[in-house]
Amino acid sequence: MTLRKTYILKLYVAGNTPNSMRALKTLRDILETEFRGVYALKVIDVLKNPQLAEEDKILATPTLAKILPPPVRRIIGDLSDRERVLIGLDLLYEELSEEEYQQDIDALASTGDPPASEPA
Repeated sequence: MTLRKTYILKLYVAGNTPNSMRALKTLRDILETEFRGVYALKVIDVLKNPQLAEEDKILATPTLAKILPPPVRRIIGDLSDRERVLIGLDLLYEELSEEEYQQDIDALASTGDPPASEPA
């Protein structure tokens, strides 16, 4: 049995603007496809709860914050770039095949440089 990470996410929106609604729809599509029930999503309307946005230093909406697992990451915008969202949530690396992963590990061991698929 493989243990999966549980993702804790916050989506900050400003009312029912088109960008906010697009971000929420896109995020829900991604979560249902990629996360399959291993996430908790809290949608925060900064117009109704400005103190929460201030506490979390949210300067623009929509903003998606990945709280857990660490590190905390933020993605600003309507989340229409699926690849960018997956990278931001640390999910895209899971799409590497076992062979590609092993090649990256071997390259790291032999050169001491970070693997090509990993940001420097």
